[in-house]
Amino acid sequence: MPGTAGWQITHPGPEHSIEGFADRISVKPGKPVRLFVSTTAPTFTVTALRMGNYDGSEALQIWKSEPQIGHVQPSSTVQKPTSTVVAPWDPSLTIDTTGWSAGDYLFRLDGDNGAQQFVPLTVRTPSNEGRIVIVNAVTTWQAYNRWGGYSLYDSPSGKKALRSRAVSFDRPYQADTMQGAGDFLYFELPMVLFAERSGHQIGYATDADLDADPHLLDGARAVITLAHDEYWSANMRNNLVTARDRGVNLAFLGGNDGYRHMRFNSTPLGTNRLEIDYKSFDEDPLSKTNPAQATQEWRSPPNPHPESALLGNYYKCNPVDADLVAADTTNWLLQGILSDGQHLPRLVGNEYNQVDLDVPTPRPLQVLFHSPLTCNGTPGYADVSYYTTLSGAAVFAAGTEYWICGLDPHCERANTAGDTTRNAITAITTRLLDAYAAGPTGSVHPALDNLAKFNIPGATPAIAPHQPDALVPN
Repeated sequence: MPGTAGWQITHPGPEHSIEGFADRISVKPGKPVRLFVSTTAPTFTVTALRMGNYDGSEALQIWKSEPQIGHVQPSSTVQKPTSTVVAPWDPSLTIDTTGWSAGDYLFRLDGDNGAQQFVPLTVRTPSNEGRIVIVNAVTTWQAYNRWGGYSLYDSPSGKKALRSRAVSFDRPYQADTMQGAGDFLYFELPMVLFAERSGHQIGYATDADLDADPHLLDGARAVITLAHDEYWSANMRNNLVTARDRGVNLAFLGGNDGYRHMRFNSTPLGTNRLEIDYKSFDEDPLSKTNPAQATQEWRSPPNPHPESALLGNYYKCNPVDADLVAADTTNWLLQGILSDGQHLPRLVGNEYNQVDLDVPTPRPLQVLFHSPLTCNGTPGYADVSYYTTLSGAAVFAAGTEYWICGLDPHCERANTAGDTTRNAITAITTRLLDAYAAGPTGSVHPALDNLAKFNIPGATPAIAPHQPDALVPN
């Protein structure tokens, strides 16, 4: 199907010229969505773009509004004591999604002053039976969103101690680095395009859906999380573990996955629109009343549950910029594509994971790439890992945020002589999706433990199969 050319933002305009947010993170097809828009333009239009595999473009225009009356909405407010920024705005228009296909959408706001910004929306798949499900990492988008001056990392003063302890979806995403679209364009769109081109049945959901619906993954063949999926609630993690233990394959195509423990709460606009993360057990008020829900990192005391129990590898450090080095090309994913010791330049970064047997780790575990590096003066390795379970599920963890860059024709990091990097990552990821689409992949391609080969501390040639408990209290 021919796509829609010229969908990109070419003129963002001065700060706050036009910006907006939706009252839903995701909807099922046919459900209404309200947009909240503030603009200095006298009028504006909204164009709904479905992002995907179209001829000549990455987008298809699904709908466009009539010109709407524009006005400047009230300034943001900061709610204490959590320094939570909200946009106390009135709704501007309601959009009917009847007849829309499931997928990842961007609303482009166009002011008649020339200013443009995006607003993201996921139209989720009503049933994921037989599908490979792509999960948009909206909790991580929102954690880094500095609209209104605060994020879970920063404050207007630059003092990190004054950062937000809770961030709201009732505000736009920042314009300067996100174009109003969260992290979708850089970290996620290349994999969405790749998955649609694969020809497999794809499902669409968000982190918020994974938290809210324990049946979201019923009947799914696989789940794919994308390049930066750092913030997980207990429900998110447990629903992934439960799906794995029913035979659903998992692929974590980023680094630093599942590192932060967050929880959701409601806002006046709906459920799961407030993301809470104190990053400290003692500071979180729930440490006194419901300690299991206190939001220190998942690996931190007093009740540690390291992400390695599910991923296989374990977040280590940033920033780093290193080569991805093939280590076991007897594995079905790499065989015939790469040679042992072959380098794919600069595909490890900005954050990376490493196999660490000092924390709970599934066995047998197979390392596919074992990439030497130095991060903040400390030597180490980035590991791409693969394990399989008694349910037949397979779990692949890339351990680097740049894996998806290798699929992106616009990512300069993957531009190597003869297009070796892009061809290799494309071939490996194609094999992964093809196998995952067929059902429980571990039954066909069991992991062969090779940790002793790489002298990983604590590894011995003879190992007993072990699957640590990856569920967490909720």
